Amino acid sequence: MDMQIERPKSKQPIPDNARRVFDGVIFDVNQWEQELFDGTKTTFEKLRRPDTVVVFPVLDDGRIVLTEQEQPGKEPFIGATGGRVDKGEGVLEAAKRELLEESGYEASRFYLWDTQQPISKIDWTVFIFIAKGLRRVAELSLDAGERIEMKPVSFDEFVEIGLSECFGEKEITPKLYEAKLDPNKMAELRKLFDPRS
Repeated sequence: MDMQIERPKSKQPIPDNARRVFDGVIFDVNQWEQELFDGTKTTFEKLRRPDTVVVFPVLDDGRIVLTEQEQPGKEPFIGATGGRVDKGEGVLEAAKRELLEESGYEASRFYLWDTQQPISKIDWTVFIFIAKGLRRVAELSLDAGERIEMKPVSFDEFVEIGLSECFGEKEITPKLYEAKLDPNKMAELRKLFDPRS
């Protein structure tokens, strides 16, 4: 299944002649010489980080499992299960792992809802999944820097929370606003999150 998941192209790709000038725990810094419109040259810079997966699990009764999360140095927020794609790990494999670790659920069906590179100066893709056919198989297996509690909500509550300040998955906020403004898009979104579809 990973073979069908394509990483979107960056709008400002890091060129082949770029040098990595900093190798961080999460972020690397790449620099290259760039010719400007007047013929002069300057140094351009772009960060690179591991891609991430975001998974919205849908229970058989239609509720969407959100998470109430705390992490050191960060305000508490409501979000989805998810995290970094580990080196050598496939995107779908990462989605399955993060879902299991942060919710204790396995899913029989994963749907890729969206992929995007949300920040032009960072080579980083967010893969957003909806997981259905859930089965609770384990307790949460959290990192030392995570506190997570499950928050199952109705579809309507999901949309309202998704438009609030405390929602951490800002990549989907435009889709939720579009659905609020367009009844056809709202119907499509409801169908997407229907556990029977």
